[in-house]
Amino acid sequence: LNETKDLAYLIGTGYGRNKVPFADENISEISCHAMGVHLADPSITSIIDIGGQDIKGIAIDPKDGTVQNFAMNDKCSAGTGRFFEAMARSFEMDLDDFCSLSLKANNIIPITSQCTVFAESEVISLVGEGKPMEDIAAGIMTSVAKRCFVMAKKAGATNSITLTGGCAKNLGLKQAIEKVLHLKVKDLPIDPQLMGALGAAEYARRKGMKEGR
Repeated sequence: LNETKDLAYLIGTGYGRNKVPFADENISEISCHAMGVHLADPSITSIIDIGGQDIKGIAIDPKDGTVQNFAMNDKCSAGTGRFFEAMARSFEMDLDDFCSLSLKANNIIPITSQCTVFAESEVISLVGEGKPMEDIAAGIMTSVAKRCFVMAKKAGATNSITLTGGCAKNLGLKQAIEKVLHLKVKDLPIDPQLMGALGAAEYARRKGMKEGR
């Protein structure tokens, strides 16, 4: 499909959805993530979506994949992709290596700062004190997992939960979330970063059929 004329119906989603001039309609990433997850695994009824700049808790209607409720933390970057990038810099590590570091931890060193800037300073101090880096990383992951728990609880999340967004690939964070929530996070059969696109495509299919395109 090289031209928009080959597309029967086009949905714009995500934070840049209003920048897609050729879209027939724009739908929020919250709705699209819910629909995408519902298509990928209808048994999942809750999402923790952790992107580059916010954390969302989303409850899915199991009947049709629409959003029942959601909660979002978008006032601070702590716990988002940007936060993990800042923490990796503090460790002078590659992001992928940092995200798996906490899996080797024997203990969890609590990180008390909620702000990215202050948390970064706290981590640098702990590293300077010679604290085990994997234990510091475990503290970072646990602090973010607790934020995720709050968003999930506000949204009315159930025990059937999955992760979406780029941070869903953070194995250390996934483990921490499972410990904080006391449940197993369900793995998706499709790349968790593609859930918004999948949901948008399904909305486009339905709307295109409804209009006879």
